[in-house]
Amino acid sequence: MKFFIVDDDEAIRSMLSEIIEDYNLGEVVGEAANGVPISSSFLCTKKVDILIIDLLMPVKDGLQTISELDPSFKGKSIMLSQVENKEMIGKAYSLGVQYYITKPINRLEVIGVIKKVVEQIKIEKSISYIQDTLNFLKMDTLDNKNSSKSSKGILEYSEFILNQLGIIAESGSKDLLSIVEYLYTRENTKTIEKDFPSLKEIFTKISEKKLGQSSSSIDIKKEIKASEQRVRRAVLQSLNYIASLGLTDYSNPKFEEYAAEFFDFTEVRKKMLELKNNTPLSQPIHINVKKFIKVLYIKSKNYKSNDI
Repeated sequence: MKFFIVDDDEAIRSMLSEIIEDYNLGEVVGEAANGVPISSSFLCTKKVDILIIDLLMPVKDGLQTISELDPSFKGKSIMLSQVENKEMIGKAYSLGVQYYITKPINRLEVIGVIKKVVEQIKIEKSISYIQDTLNFLKMDTLDNKNSSKSSKGILEYSEFILNQLGIIAESGSKDLLSIVEYLYTRENTKTIEKDFPSLKEIFTKISEKKLGQSSSSIDIKKEIKASEQRVRRAVLQSLNYIASLGLTDYSNPKFEEYAAEFFDFTEVRKKMLELKNNTPLSQPIHINVKKFIKVLYIKSKNYKSNDI
């Protein structure tokens, strides 16, 4: 992975470079003291995968710099910040910044955040490669009418939503994509809204497909349990992510769009209270996995029909 670091403090730039190199996280291809030299074409020329940029800087700050980047820059942005201004942080979220490193710099936090971003980039590249391969194969076997009905399209929107929910890098996201694919195929014969399958059927079908027909019933049962656990962890992580957005800025666009759709809002508020007090509540937080899956599927279909 190639990094570019933008911060007006030379000591911060040096510390981040050392961490990235010492822990073999990637290569630092450049540094800047403010956002003036940063543009999408500049980052693309240097083949930057991850831009680490300070929120507040003289001349041109992080928010202005990020807002001026166009879609040609496909990399991820990590914001450095020591301020807790909800309005500024909310604006950063609206610009697509999903990752923060707080100042003063903590080595473990830096490593943890960067590893998570690197993992997400690798997953997205793998998914993109698989999609391109599937698309090529579909072109050879289906006419244009049939190919537009393939599951590839809806999976792209599912990935987009999972990314918005903050869990595209979670292992359970792969299971969720398999579930969407199964539901899409199943809907060719049954209407999902009126005949939504049970969780048992869903996890059984995706486990059988993953392991193959020759697998033993014992192995399939183990995979079903493992898949259920991965999905549940992913949904819990998403709840944590969405609740943290709402806690920072109640008007955050992602919080407004996804909190009540994917979760029972009572549970979202409980999680926000738990995060605020940094103490687990006496009553456990409940998640509705079936609701999450159903909303993910239907919302992915809606995105697909609206051709976002």
